[in-house]
Amino acid sequence: MTDTTPTTPTTPTTPTTPTTPTASADPAALRTPAKTPVTNSTIAAQMAHRTIRAYTDKGVGEDTVATLLDVARHSATASFQQQVTIIRVLDPAVREQLHLASGQPYVGGDRGELFVFVVDLHRNALLRERAGAPLEPLERTNLFLQGVEDAVIAAQNVVVAAESLGLGTTYLGSIIGDVRRVIKALRLPTRTYPILGLLVGHPAQDPQYKPRLPREIAVGTDSYPELDDHLDALTAYDAEVEQYYDLRDTSRRVDSFSQQMARALGQGDASRAPVLEVLHEQLLCLS
Repeated sequence: MTDTTPTTPTTPTTPTTPTTPTASADPAALRTPAKTPVTNSTIAAQMAHRTIRAYTDKGVGEDTVATLLDVARHSATASFQQQVTIIRVLDPAVREQLHLASGQPYVGGDRGELFVFVVDLHRNALLRERAGAPLEPLERTNLFLQGVEDAVIAAQNVVVAAESLGLGTTYLGSIIGDVRRVIKALRLPTRTYPILGLLVGHPAQDPQYKPRLPREIAVGTDSYPELDDHLDALTAYDAEVEQYYDLRDTSRRVDSFSQQMARALGQGDASRAPVLEVLHEQLLCLS
């Protein structure tokens, strides 16, 4: 079945110039995407991004899947090296292994399309072997990071395309919580590394919009924006995040951003996984 083609982005328009959001006790504010000085349909879809962790049982059409994968393949790539491979997971047994690796319940089951983005230096290693070229460059951390760039850019392009079609997405950095299990389940060769997963499907939830750091904290001009220079903005943002957790209908936790970073940063299996050890096992980042 052919899927509906999205409409062409509209000509940019100029709404009222936004200001840095301030804390609001209005729950309706959590249902409204942030505004931008210039917008069109693409930008509006990007500003409306939310993580979707629950999906309906309606499948994503094959034409849509093919389109998303083509979008990924045509993404920007470092030095035309194209060091990313995408694995679509259809086998329930394989998906269950990724579920176990991630520890996230929504990774299991059969709802939503599950993709794994793999940093892939193996393919270019084979090409160099056939040409009699040395493999030493592929052992450099620099080359691996270029592959990470390729994979992340491709994944984000898929997210933008999927959300423009009204689909929901969630990134799965959690798969590296047991990365050896993922490597085994996907039968990945050496010189590859599964950097992240991505679920795409029809949303079965309508979560609120989570506030983001103010522009003056997250963006600098010509130099790094020192946090101490923007403490008032941080205080206002912390209050906004506290109200987000207080007002949202999916949790009772009331925590500021600063408190979360002090309390929870580095927790979880993915944050404690032996990444460098596994990279070396995969013959990556050896120099």
